Amino acid sequence: MIQKLAVSLRLKIGIGEIVMANNACRKLPVGIQSFNVIREEGYLYVDKTDMVWKLANQGLKYNYLSRPRRFGKSVLVDTLQAYFEGRKELFEGLKIMELEKEWKQYPVIRFDMSRGGATANEVKAYLDRTFDVYEQLYGIHIKPTDSLGNRFDLIIKTAYEQTGLKVAILIDEYDSPLQHSWKTPEHEGCTEVYRSVFSILKADDAYQRFVFITGITKFTQISLFSVLNNLTNISFLPEYAAICGITEEEIGENFKPELERMAEVNEWTLQQTHDNLKDYYDGYHFSRRNMVDIYNPFSLLNALDAQDLSCFWVSSGATSMLPKFVDNMELRLRNFENCPILRKTLESSDVINGGAELFLYQTGYLTIKSSDEFGYFLGFPNQEVKQALYEVVLPSLTMKSESDIISLQGSLFRQLGTGQIADTMKTLKALVADVPYSNKKLASMDMEERYRLIISTILNAIGLKVEVEHMLATGRIDIIAQTSRYIYVIELKLKNNGGKKAAIQQILDNKYLEPFQADKRKVIGLGIELDEEGKGLLDWGITEEPQIRNL
Repeated sequence: MIQKLAVSLRLKIGIGEIVMANNACRKLPVGIQSFNVIREEGYLYVDKTDMVWKLANQGLKYNYLSRPRRFGKSVLVDTLQAYFEGRKELFEGLKIMELEKEWKQYPVIRFDMSRGGATANEVKAYLDRTFDVYEQLYGIHIKPTDSLGNRFDLIIKTAYEQTGLKVAILIDEYDSPLQHSWKTPEHEGCTEVYRSVFSILKADDAYQRFVFITGITKFTQISLFSVLNNLTNISFLPEYAAICGITEEEIGENFKPELERMAEVNEWTLQQTHDNLKDYYDGYHFSRRNMVDIYNPFSLLNALDAQDLSCFWVSSGATSMLPKFVDNMELRLRNFENCPILRKTLESSDVINGGAELFLYQTGYLTIKSSDEFGYFLGFPNQEVKQALYEVVLPSLTMKSESDIISLQGSLFRQLGTGQIADTMKTLKALVADVPYSNKKLASMDMEERYRLIISTILNAIGLKVEVEHMLATGRIDIIAQTSRYIYVIELKLKNNGGKKAAIQQILDNKYLEPFQADKRKVIGLGIELDEEGKGLLDWGITEEPQIRNL
């Protein structure tokens, strides 16, 4: 990566390719989803136009791409629109100029279904407004009795007849109304509108040059999938794995000044800056045949712009749909660290029937970690996502309101980060108090397992790197929690199973601290004594080997 960062930086800005000497002039397209705005107003653009050309010219006619929210789908759709409209001036200096020779001006019909609301009437109103724009463009006069489907059909045919060229149809965020209406009385009405309108796509095949549909979740029962049986799902194809998001190579080619500035501001080395960004925002994989690492572009650009690490993607509302699609999340998160899923389920199933793992993959909370002949293994892509999910479930697991635990979380993070063990244990005791006994959802677990789940969830939710049941040749560590200055090796024991003394002795006897001695951070063994009736934490002791201290 460092070698890649050393390459000379060439920026594609405006309508030409310019080598920028003054880094202060660089503008990052934070939150901008318009290719036109990015190019016309001089924002940095990571060049994906070679893949855009290949998709438009060497792919099939009907295409579907699934990617998580805020992953660049709308910029991609906007780029396709500009290409099909023949706006050559926007592409000067980009890779596509070596590939495209004709620059025809095709008619384009575009939908942004994220504006379609969450009810059948709202979807109809959005389609009515959209069709009205195209009817005025092509001089189409409709009858009061014309249905939305008939109007769509007439727009496609008229566009073809007036231009002599087939139509490009772009449908962005097709599933937005379906997601928001799911598990409400409005859902069936929304799907009926989709069936009646978009079934026209198959009927008007002869007039269409290209159809491209983006979404997050896949609802197969609507016409886009049931009627368009020749729709190609390009979401898993190796050649399009990096069509959205930002790769390691693209970071080195495009963001060296921002990386250097971020390193300077935070007093990190360039390598530390890269490693921190990678830890927080990288780790997505979208094709088993092309496991290139993909960074979340929204979070990466925000971090480079703010010169700080934060949960940008989650703060933008990414978790709002979780309760609709995943039940009992607080009990199931531990199963998502390395969970198997059939290839057919991941690549072909409907989100409604595909299970929690499929929804979490499609929405960006899980990603492909590996694959073999039996299917995929999924896991959390990065620290940002993992922390966000644990934060979401913490109130329901601890049976406390979000407002009640916010200050305790802040205190715990600071105490662990600065090695204030006595205060740490007091705060942790307040968070855990009575939860293993009172939370009836935990009843199927043995008592020590309940404590392990609660404590590891708390530590994950405050942003620590956490491993549960870490295997060594000498034994299995209950919890490892890492901060920037400390590594905590935690062993849990019920009072009637020896309590804190047995926990500390197990850390010493099994040499649990030894694997971390080469680390520059301070390593602390922490033995925690638990109430066997589930009433909370009773006592604790620490070892920095060979010394043992009681607090």
